Amino acid sequence: MPDHGVDRDHVSAYELALLQYDEACRHLDLDEGVVEMLRQCKRELTVHFPVELDSGKVRMFTGYRVHHSAVRGPTKGGIRFHPDVNLDEIRALAMWMTWKCAVTNIPYGGAKGGVVVDPRQLSMKELERLTRRYATEISVLIGSDSDIPAPDVNTNPQIMAWIMDTISMHQGYTVPAVVTGKPELVGGSVGRASATGRSVHYCTLRTLERLGIPVRGARVVVQGYGNVGTWAAQLLHQDGCRIVGISDQRGAIHNDGGLDPRALLEHKCRTGSVAGFPESEAVPRDDFLALPCEVLVPSALELSIRSVEARRIQARLVVEGANGPTTPAADQVFEERGIVVVPDILANSGGVIVSYFEWVQDIQRLFWKAAEIDARLVDLISEAYDAVTAVADEKKVSLRTAAVMYAVQRVHDATRLRGIYP
Repeated sequence: MPDHGVDRDHVSAYELALLQYDEACRHLDLDEGVVEMLRQCKRELTVHFPVELDSGKVRMFTGYRVHHSAVRGPTKGGIRFHPDVNLDEIRALAMWMTWKCAVTNIPYGGAKGGVVVDPRQLSMKELERLTRRYATEISVLIGSDSDIPAPDVNTNPQIMAWIMDTISMHQGYTVPAVVTGKPELVGGSVGRASATGRSVHYCTLRTLERLGIPVRGARVVVQGYGNVGTWAAQLLHQDGCRIVGISDQRGAIHNDGGLDPRALLEHKCRTGSVAGFPESEAVPRDDFLALPCEVLVPSALELSIRSVEARRIQARLVVEGANGPTTPAADQVFEERGIVVVPDILANSGGVIVSYFEWVQDIQRLFWKAAEIDARLVDLISEAYDAVTAVADEKKVSLRTAAVMYAVQRVHDATRLRGIYP
């Protein structure tokens, strides 16, 4: 990647997204005006809104909704509730969503949203009031034909149901297609919960085959045991991989003989953490990523792997379940050490793929069975994987650069075809 005068180990999420974009553009013959256009987000909304707490006091909150590109269709992207949410992070995530949708050939552009809040400090009623007020504030942008939110960090099907109900109350009739990731009872799709973990699982199997590493017995370390990490671990375990390390916000554990992902999930549901799981040993957080393994699945937040961690990682393959977990400096270390990275916009695209399926089903009022969902998911991720690896092999670039190149070319060409209005 070009230097750009940026400390490549201490970048913001948006700086990271731009560095990846610029590196991809360097290998492509693109219109300079379109290149500059795609470096910018199309629109950015910041909202400040009050929420009445259970105590009767009023507290102000800040939220965002950002659209990166709407060239290939309505914008699509999750909503996260987290105390560290900021506009630069939301911009980066919106850009990555544009590339993710383009890589998998889904007719969406990229968006993202978030509220600066620690939802663990709110009661359920406070969380509902916050969600409904935030949905109202961003209702000027979202809609089933314009911008379709979905769950992300600290948001879930219940929160999506509240957003859908809020927009429906504004419209005067039910609008199920305004969000995805809803409960099935109100228009959600089967297969949505496992979708992101399923694409991580598929990309892991394909890349192990590509590297000549046997699947059965392959040691896997999973950083982050939320939705993505739990499903990826369970699916890889079913195929004979050995899950030897798991971490979450409160602890990290290891057992070289293997951990049972389902039993571990039950333990976490009871205790709130993977820490203390029987037949495992605690691992200092600084040593967790250095555990011996063949596969590392980072499924936590952005920028969790810097060059110092990359030099200690023993995995031969890194499959990004999280968005933007690897700094450019860490990427360079991985390349120098011959460690293959399956990038986020390919590896974790299962979530937006099945979100697209949910949207289509809601519009049609016709729902598919789980087997059909899974088969369609595999078809799309397989086509994307084949396309990205073909670019990587032809251009002699990393899978990350190949994925962004493939996506950028698609969005660039669509922009040229549509033209610049007026």
